[in-house]
Amino acid sequence: MSKVLFGFITLLFTLSCSKEQQDQAPTADSFPLTQVRLEGNALAANQKNVILQPSFQLSFPLPLQEQNLSSHVSILSNGISVASTITLSADRQTVTVVPAADLEALKAFTLVVRNSLTATDGKKLDKEYAYTFTTGIDTKDKFDRMPTDELLTKVQRQTFTYFWDHAHPSYGMIRERNSSGETVTMGGTGFGLMTILVGIERGFVTREQGLERTKKIVSFLKMADTYQGAFAHWYNGATGKTQPFSEKDNGADLVETALLFQGLLTARTYFNDASLTTDISTLYNAVNWNFFRNGQQTLFWHWSPNFQWEMNLKISGWNESLITYILAAGSPTHGIDAAVYEQGWANNGAMRNGNSYHGIQLPLGPPSGGPLFLSQYSFLGLNPNGLQDQYASYADQVKNHSLINRAYCVANPKAFVGYGADCWGLTASDDINGYKVHSPTEDNGVISPTAALAAMPYTPEESIQALEFFYYKLGDKLWGDQGFKDAFSLSEPWFAESYLAIDQGPIIIGIENYRSGLLWKYFMQTPEIKSALQKLKFTSPNLN
Repeated sequence: MSKVLFGFITLLFTLSCSKEQQDQAPTADSFPLTQVRLEGNALAANQKNVILQPSFQLSFPLPLQEQNLSSHVSILSNGISVASTITLSADRQTVTVVPAADLEALKAFTLVVRNSLTATDGKKLDKEYAYTFTTGIDTKDKFDRMPTDELLTKVQRQTFTYFWDHAHPSYGMIRERNSSGETVTMGGTGFGLMTILVGIERGFVTREQGLERTKKIVSFLKMADTYQGAFAHWYNGATGKTQPFSEKDNGADLVETALLFQGLLTARTYFNDASLTTDISTLYNAVNWNFFRNGQQTLFWHWSPNFQWEMNLKISGWNESLITYILAAGSPTHGIDAAVYEQGWANNGAMRNGNSYHGIQLPLGPPSGGPLFLSQYSFLGLNPNGLQDQYASYADQVKNHSLINRAYCVANPKAFVGYGADCWGLTASDDINGYKVHSPTEDNGVISPTAALAAMPYTPEESIQALEFFYYKLGDKLWGDQGFKDAFSLSEPWFAESYLAIDQGPIIIGIENYRSGLLWKYFMQTPEIKSALQKLKFTSPNLN
């Protein structure tokens, strides 16, 4: 039985007990449980975030017999009684229940009061009562403390294993997730190429190993299915054949293509290897960006050999796809005009926001900023610092979006367990019921570590504060052999067992751009990117 289903059934049971208590008065030979308090406050139905050694006080209208209280009152964990100290007050009308040792953190328990409980006059408790509650976190550190710089390196190294050790064995392409088998992803591979550069600079692999792996990936791309030079979202990692992302998404995915080329061009500049430069340039120049306009002044996300333009999704801002227009404008063979950016992406200025949330102004995008990946994916290579056009300062955009997301979690209007200055970050990730885009306007209590950690270049103090909480306080449940697991909820509680390429990559890259600006440095040196930004009337100190 799933945790969600178990919790739902337990809640129904608890509520039915409460209703029964209201609807059925005790008989003449019985008595009720009149009140249950936790640390002096009324115990709520399905109470969450309970301290690990709670004290429950059960109040009765009659004095109780003192014998064998532990057989009548107990705390259960998966049906097994937890050792507890059970005492009776001087007037024999209040029972106090305290577990003998700390309860396990983030786990559901049930306080049970059985109808075998007897008063001194021989009357019996009118029925059995059951109250489910869930413990909070164990606030003790799970790992030894270390200097922040060492912790950053540890996180990068551990997360790097996803991209290096878990890559598809045939060509080194990056799997969609840790359980995706043959399925590899273009956007995740673009991120993976950038993590290889981090791995070299941090000493996880040698430059020779990194170059060899990069060339192996490029050899896959040279033989993979393409559509007007663009790549699909998913492929079979051994054959290079397209794997449909959905029924009609079985051809070109222009945004995934752009995320791939963000990594490829960064690697091309970094290695400055003749054959690699030729291969990557040939692949980039083959993308017919203008074809994906479909005759209009905008770019379209998808094209299918079977369904053509039926998905009909325009790439329109503000979202994670700015990099698509930059790469399309920079192409020396099929470059789009500035008018496509102005009309298709910026909607002639309609992508502006300008409102303030939690006292922080948001230049662009949806209310409250949306999920944090909107301000992260394009800026893994594109340096927002000093970058401006007529619509925004992009340094303000990425920083303020991050701060709004954090401020929402601190305010915690839905009162989810754990949210606060230490624990924040809403973005797209795995979820209790599959996969979900989390944001301040779509919040169900799930925090994704990638959201706060990839924001580190823009909110370093706030992101490091979250990192330390994730690692030291939740590390026994959240930290794994490939870095931080994808998402968690302290309200349920629930921890994913998954790792996703598009979430793990921004963690390594964001930390590195905070530490050294490595990926920004090499991507912004790319001649095609400089040309694109100038064409689209961006200004940046990094264009000199």
